Amino acid sequence: MGDRAGHDTHAARLRRSVHRARLALRRTGVEYFRGGASDRLALAGLLLTVPAIVCGTVLDPVWCSPATLVLPIVAGGLLLRPASLLALYAAAAGGLIVESVLLGPYGEGPARVTPGTVLVVAACGLFGLLIAQFRARVGVPWRRGGTMLFDLRERLRVQSALPRLPDGWHREMALRPAGGQSFSGDFVVAARTHGGRTLEVVLTDVSGKGMDAASRSLLLSGAFGGLLGSLPPHGFLPAANGYLLRQDWDEGFATSVHLVLDLDSGDYELFSAGHLPALQLHAGTGRWEQKEAEGPLLGVYDGADFHPVKGSLRPGDVLMLFTDGLVEAADRDLDEGIDRLTGEAERCLPDGFHGVARHLIEAVAKDVNDDRALLLISRRG
Repeated sequence: MGDRAGHDTHAARLRRSVHRARLALRRTGVEYFRGGASDRLALAGLLLTVPAIVCGTVLDPVWCSPATLVLPIVAGGLLLRPASLLALYAAAAGGLIVESVLLGPYGEGPARVTPGTVLVVAACGLFGLLIAQFRARVGVPWRRGGTMLFDLRERLRVQSALPRLPDGWHREMALRPAGGQSFSGDFVVAARTHGGRTLEVVLTDVSGKGMDAASRSLLLSGAFGGLLGSLPPHGFLPAANGYLLRQDWDEGFATSVHLVLDLDSGDYELFSAGHLPALQLHAGTGRWEQKEAEGPLLGVYDGADFHPVKGSLRPGDVLMLFTDGLVEAADRDLDEGIDRLTGEAERCLPDGFHGVARHLIEAVAKDVNDDRALLLISRRG
């Protein structure tokens, strides 16, 4: 009995040790991927590849040419810090010298160390050093830089998600950045306020498009998300306008529309800052009505007034908010684009509300090189 208990205790200790080692290895890998760990391990591995490549070149220079030394140099430009990169370059230079001595002058046969080989290796090293110095100056290693961009994109996507609505309501949104990029100058922030009885949605179109407007869009979406629900509805756009003015951007204006919808009664107020009119489909008549509020662009001048337009969504009604990339184009005017949007909506809405926003963007403005966003809210009949 005692031997069995001791054996079990030994096995348990071994399992705990293996588990701790696994966690430590995983933690080290995560820290290295995020750029928080030392690059000594990567430097040691790359330094070991240099003599391995030199041996391969000396033994068979046809299959392992002297120019193969660019491989650890390119990898070092991505993995190492500038100081460590210089050590790798010194090792690579030493490897070239050894190869040239052992293989003989380049004029005696093929697969020798030629001046062109030296220039190629030196050029790759120079580009790698420039990239490493740029990363060091920014303070974001390449392993963490891509992760940060991914996190920013996901946070923007989550922040743009519309909250769940009570039974009897349907909402959906579709957003397409210009050129198929991951970041857009159009964004949405939304929240349910007043105990969940009110839906507030802000659709904003930042000046510029795609990656050119991405940084401002990310900054504004965070600021607008903090303002939404913290101020009364009539105070949101004035506060947003003041925030843009304080940024003092060269291209700092934006258009925005703020919807305040009572989910119990269906009554709503629509505030606009130079944005396109909303479109409401009246189920009783089957006609589309433009709902246009008054207000200047955000970030143009201080003390701007924003006057809302009121309306009500009855059972079966639909309200659409959209940005100019959906209806404006060089070969057509605004009214023609709105007519095309409403015509396509009339054809697809009878089949149901699900997926309508995505379908409308694909059908109306699939190939437009501009940011496009469409928000649809409907009250089921």
